[in-house]
Amino acid sequence: MKEFRLRAWKTEDAGFLAKAANNPRIARNLRNTFPNPYTLEDANWFINDCLSNGGGLNDRASNDGISGEGKKQLNYAIEVDGKAVGGIGITVKDDVYEKSAELGYWLAEEYWRQGIVSRAVVMICKEAFETFDIVRIFAEPFADNAGSRGVLEKAGFTYEGTMRDGVYKNGELHSYCMYSILRKEMEA
Repeated sequence: MKEFRLRAWKTEDAGFLAKAANNPRIARNLRNTFPNPYTLEDANWFINDCLSNGGGLNDRASNDGISGEGKKQLNYAIEVDGKAVGGIGITVKDDVYEKSAELGYWLAEEYWRQGIVSRAVVMICKEAFETFDIVRIFAEPFADNAGSRGVLEKAGFTYEGTMRDGVYKNGELHSYCMYSILRKEMEA
């Protein structure tokens, strides 16, 4: 298995991020907020946003001094061989969903099918349950994204159902799936 680590984003990651993320095969499976093409300007904006909103609590040394007080998200670079080649994050929801958090992730295509993301999902979910007062973490991969669905299943998530024609991407309707893991399942 390929070695990797999760760490806070750094401004010097922008070039690696722009190169890794600029792939229509990645963008087609993500929300429209993930642009395609993915430019250096997009990478700089994203990294600055992550740094402004905090990175990860367990990586304070490289987190530009941002504390976890009041923070509602974790955002990490997935680093392989010294380069940021993907991203993973968890965002705590609000209102009646305040005990839930949403998971999102992506990885440069050359690193697909190496077990990186499924291990990264377990790592960030453990940290999120330790950090936030939540009971559930969910993810919503597109129904035809077998790779992402497999990642979640390997990480211990439960398939809850398919939302038919629930998203509109690139001029087409797609179904998406709901997966979740509960705190008590992660602790077991």
